[in-house]
Amino acid sequence: MQSDQANAPGLLRQIGLVSAILIVVNNVIGSAIFLTPKNVAAAVNVPGVAIGVWIFTGLLTLAGALTNAEIANEITDSGGQYVYFRVLFKDWMGFLYGWTAFIVYQTGTIASVAIAFGLYFDRLVPLPHLSASLEAWKLPLLGNIFPFKDIGVKFAAIGAISVLTAVNYFGVRWGAFVSDVFTYMKLAAIAVIVGLAFTIGHGSTDHFFPLWGSPHSGSLLASFGVAMIATLWAYEGWNNISFVAGEVTNPKRNVPLALMLGTVGVIFVYVVTNLAYLYILPIEEIAKSNLVASDVMERIVGPMGGAMIAAAVMVSTFGTVNATVLTAARVTYAMAKDKLFYKPLGDVTPKYHTPGKSLIVQGVWASLLTLSGTYDQLFTYVIFAGWIFYALGAAGIFLLRKKMPNAERSYGVPGYPIVPSLFILVATWFVLNTLVEQTADSIVGLVLLLLGVPVYLYYKKNLTAEQATV
Repeated sequence: MQSDQANAPGLLRQIGLVSAILIVVNNVIGSAIFLTPKNVAAAVNVPGVAIGVWIFTGLLTLAGALTNAEIANEITDSGGQYVYFRVLFKDWMGFLYGWTAFIVYQTGTIASVAIAFGLYFDRLVPLPHLSASLEAWKLPLLGNIFPFKDIGVKFAAIGAISVLTAVNYFGVRWGAFVSDVFTYMKLAAIAVIVGLAFTIGHGSTDHFFPLWGSPHSGSLLASFGVAMIATLWAYEGWNNISFVAGEVTNPKRNVPLALMLGTVGVIFVYVVTNLAYLYILPIEEIAKSNLVASDVMERIVGPMGGAMIAAAVMVSTFGTVNATVLTAARVTYAMAKDKLFYKPLGDVTPKYHTPGKSLIVQGVWASLLTLSGTYDQLFTYVIFAGWIFYALGAAGIFLLRKKMPNAERSYGVPGYPIVPSLFILVATWFVLNTLVEQTADSIVGLVLLLLGVPVYLYYKKNLTAEQATV
């Protein structure tokens, strides 16, 4: 039986529960925990509120994970939310999600995390830079896109994307193995930071106070929402395990469990790590620190600490790029297989049983995005676009129960319908607040999403014509 499956021209179920949990953790914990505490501190300025943002968005993410877990329990094909949207809504909704994932959401995640890898690589081993005039050149008519700025960092990022695309091309087991190894390594690195901070760091618990207050801007709710852009970016990737559901063993049990256990573990890691940062540095210094983890470690052990953190972040970001490359290619694969995207992207390599062409095209586009933007710009595009679909995806749970009222559910959302309803409300508020507070970047994300409409109409027309001739 095993040999028949191995010779079949399709994806194989080779990812167990532990690897599935580690894929969740590896997709989530990347560069953000080492970089974005600055954004949070600068937005809210109050220690207790800053930690509160991390806890609140962690619980919000958990609510989304609990909701998606029930959908994943019923729909176990590869493609994740693309498949959910297509089954629960219509083809056009599934396509718009998959298009957004390809054009900015998932590929933008790969690019931004790879840039973070390059930034810390540059700190450890100085990379080449071009002349000031070349770095200042920007593409005409396309806004603030400086393709030659920090070119050494960008080439390091593209190198990481290329290597990991190749690793995942040669088999899901290789991709899952690399994911497992780098997850353990990044968790060990974070444990060292936290352990040293609270043992030999000579910090102060006074840095944790005040617990409440108004930010410098005076608008707590708006500032909280802006800070959430950074923290939700840090939690981004929690649902990517659903993209490889078709390759997970016993998916009805293991995908929901991986979603829940992985998300809870990440919340714990993030809160403890931010407490360690605050213990060493007051919030005013965190707000000014571009590389907060490096500054914390330099305060604890001197200049050697910066090099240690650079190596740790490179490990962490390399692992996250791998996990996102592994999972995201399954979305374009599923779309192409349904004849709603470029058909060859639905091919599976006969020898390695991977969506090879989807992986290659994804790698090329992510590399172009790497040249196009900065870390902060890219993650704002990603988060704005992503959370539009998170809100819609959670609404799908109500359609699921309506369409499948008699299904024997081995798992149901705890607190239904309150938990998914609260998630939808908060997610909708967050999207609207981001549109108001970060208008320019949000509009870019919205335009990229809407560009999918004519593309969908083109492929749908071709599909309809093909069906008519059958």
